[in-house]
Amino acid sequence: MFCLLTDCGASVYSHVLCGYGRNENPRESISKSRLESLICSLLLEEPFFKKWLFSERSMSHRKFEHPRHGSLGFLPRKRANRQRGKVKAFPKDDPTKPCRLTSFLGYKAGMTHIVREVEKPGSKLHKKETCEAVTVIETPPMVVVGVVGYVKTPRGLRSLSTVWAQHLSEEVRRRFYKNWAKSKKKAFTRYSKKHETEEGKKDIQSQLDKMKKYCTVVRVLAHTQIRKVKGLKQKKAHLNEIQVNGGDVAKKVDYAYSLFEKQVPVDAIFQKDEMIDIIGVTKGKGYEGVVTRWGVTRLPRKTHRGLRKVACIGAWHPARVSYTVARAGQNGYHHRTEMNKKIYRLGKVGEETHTAMTEFDRTEKEITPMGGFPHYGVVKDDYLLIKGCCVGPKKRVVTLRQTLLKQTSRVALEEIKLKFIDTASNGGHGRFQTGEEKARFYGRVKA
Repeated sequence: MFCLLTDCGASVYSHVLCGYGRNENPRESISKSRLESLICSLLLEEPFFKKWLFSERSMSHRKFEHPRHGSLGFLPRKRANRQRGKVKAFPKDDPTKPCRLTSFLGYKAGMTHIVREVEKPGSKLHKKETCEAVTVIETPPMVVVGVVGYVKTPRGLRSLSTVWAQHLSEEVRRRFYKNWAKSKKKAFTRYSKKHETEEGKKDIQSQLDKMKKYCTVVRVLAHTQIRKVKGLKQKKAHLNEIQVNGGDVAKKVDYAYSLFEKQVPVDAIFQKDEMIDIIGVTKGKGYEGVVTRWGVTRLPRKTHRGLRKVACIGAWHPARVSYTVARAGQNGYHHRTEMNKKIYRLGKVGEETHTAMTEFDRTEKEITPMGGFPHYGVVKDDYLLIKGCCVGPKKRVVTLRQTLLKQTSRVALEEIKLKFIDTASNGGHGRFQTGEEKARFYGRVKA
């Protein structure tokens, strides 16, 4: 290339001398732009340079787009501490709005697909049908059993006091024991007697007054009604803190105390067409190698001692392996947060929304597909129909949270009109939407 440019430079110089020899003095200065245009035109006339310029060159540019395999933002890739998703940030509080809860717990049932009409003016899909995957999350009403107040400190929030309800069901008291069958089942029996005596009532009221005076953040303690989830054999309810937003602190405490021992349905927190965040623990994969775990490139076929490896794990010194080097280890069962999942339907027990009927498909059928959701069963209670997939396997508890930011995109504000919800069997190549449709097709079968 250096030789080519040298030859081209000599050629340009000779052209300049020839051009100026006829009419002008060659020792006079030539303009910089004129010289650059001459060099470019002459370089393009050279066949070798033209071939080099328009041919596929090396991929050194990829290092700027893909400098490494795998993200370092999710380190350490280890098993989660708890199976229930933890809310690490709640939506920003607005005291001018009325009091409300900001999160909920549900159980992943399975997936299906829907057909809907797209409302997006300007798009090629506008007023056309599209098929999308959806996830069904069963969400029985949660029961509020306590309130906890937090004060702000230089090191973050610190709990000031906690007040519990008088009556706690067996399914939540199981949460405080490792082995319920061998225990004396005495949890909260002494505390519940405080609600019966005058001295105990005064103590509870003083704790509530202390919350109103000193606390800045108020959260309720609510548990799921796991006995209503027919797909689970587990009897121990999941207990969770839910932040109360809206109103001043006194109103927050009164609102939380008014919910004691009451059921909170999912439609009291979320609405149809709302964008939510889903927090949970992903499906566990066990011990995996570097190719699967980090997505590094396999070595050539003839590599000695294996090819699904990282060939160079670092320099001799420093005499240790850097944390940025891809290594084999635990894959899956990680705590993750999925942002902006749209609610396509909010199914309520006893209403048409709990079925899979739509304005266009009037077939009487339940949301549960034929034969039930694989590895889950039948959805009997309230549910959410969420666009796309969701973290975790079937039966996994997931935390549903209101979005942290205000939604302004067209996708978030679009009104969803479902035309069809598929209820064919998920156990194979589903063909029929209901048992009656299958019987009508096959007719009477031999006994």
